[in-house]
Amino acid sequence: MQFIALDLEWNNVYGKKIHGFFNEIIEFGAVKVDEKGDIYDEFTCLINTQVGKKLRANTKELTHITNDEIKTGVLFPQAVSNFKKWIGKEESVIMTWGDGDVRVLIDNCKYFGCGDTIPFLENYMDLQRYFQRLKGTSKSQQIGLSAAAEMVGISDDGYSLHRALDDSKITAKCFAKIREDIIIKEYIKECNEDFYSRIIFKNKVISSLKNPLVDKTHLNCTCEGCGKPCEALTKWKYSNQYFRAQYYCADCDVKYQVNVRFRKLYDRTEIRKIVRVIEEEIQEEA
Repeated sequence: MQFIALDLEWNNVYGKKIHGFFNEIIEFGAVKVDEKGDIYDEFTCLINTQVGKKLRANTKELTHITNDEIKTGVLFPQAVSNFKKWIGKEESVIMTWGDGDVRVLIDNCKYFGCGDTIPFLENYMDLQRYFQRLKGTSKSQQIGLSAAAEMVGISDDGYSLHRALDDSKITAKCFAKIREDIIIKEYIKECNEDFYSRIIFKNKVISSLKNPLVDKTHLNCTCEGCGKPCEALTKWKYSNQYFRAQYYCADCDVKYQVNVRFRKLYDRTEIRKIVRVIEEEIQEEA
């Protein structure tokens, strides 16, 4: 089984077919990695964009790709075909830093008539998730590729950041630094129907308490001092993704601000609850 680090660059444009904005891919970059972590083959390709005829200013600034360079590229379906041929017939695992590139690939394949799935994707690995597990970092704070490289002692000097090929090389070097084949197996996902259902699912914050997914047992407050139930001072109100209310413990004379967020994920409801003491303002004597 061969491991391939893939990176994409894209340009945010308005797509008439979908009546909305999407990220049109402008560059492929990928490298093949052997068991020792050494790069032994590479792929790079610019895409002649069809939806956004000109790159946005922030895209040009970030990637340093010019409109003239884009015109020399191939059409997206041809890029996909070329990349599939480059992969070859050997069973492969495509690795990206975070799953954003895969989501963008799916959107582009659909838009340009390449199908509802990615033609060259058989097995997939989110290297960012794998890296964060091995390093024991918080799942709520995603680590960028450059920061990860620094953590494992890889210098990005000499690389052009936000260019697909160079970013794929840095991705491969990070992989080589933390490769543990036993654990890796847990993160390799077969790209079947369930995989696509999960990856295209969009998490949604629940904004109504009438939603059956809301577990109302979390809409309470226990005093941190005495452990007794607190009395609600206000009704629950929804604001900025959270349901919010204030509670009061008469025994301890303490007020609490309680914020609860319910978010629908693919296979579960995520609940985040934040409780903090409301500090009374001290009035200065005149």
